[in-house]
Amino acid sequence: MITSLDKSIGMSINYVNRKIQRFLSGNLESYDITTEQWAVLLKLVEKEGINQKLLSKEVEKDQATLTRILDILERKSLIIRKKCDEDRRSFLIYATDKGKKLKKEVYPFIEELFKDMIYGIPKEQLDLFVDILDKINENMCTREQKTKQCIKK
Repeated sequence: MITSLDKSIGMSINYVNRKIQRFLSGNLESYDITTEQWAVLLKLVEKEGINQKLLSKEVEKDQATLTRILDILERKSLIIRKKCDEDRRSFLIYATDKGKKLKKEVYPFIEELFKDMIYGIPKEQLDLFVDILDKINENMCTREQKTKQCIKK
């Protein structure tokens, strides 16, 4: 019987999320990239030429944090910023060939890590789990819309 939603659901989600982040971080060290840098690079390979403001919403990072991540990715020659022709104050961000190559190398590795994480869980349960997470996200977005824009999956 559930006695506290915070203890049973909130803490469980938080605990598993932190554990996944540590697991991924440890495994990504050999590629010289963090999980946050990976998430940004992956989005940039998917959506080339995106501006920083939109990218910030897509990866759910505030502008300052995203700027630091982009600076690091640029120093590693994984991305490039180009001035926007329509608005000289803004930049469009692209993954470089090196960044695209890293994505091709890391993506299958990450997929294997996730396969290990879900080993032994039937597809029906995984589908239900994803559906439940989507519903929780939808409910949170409904509450957040009162104060700010919510990114929906």
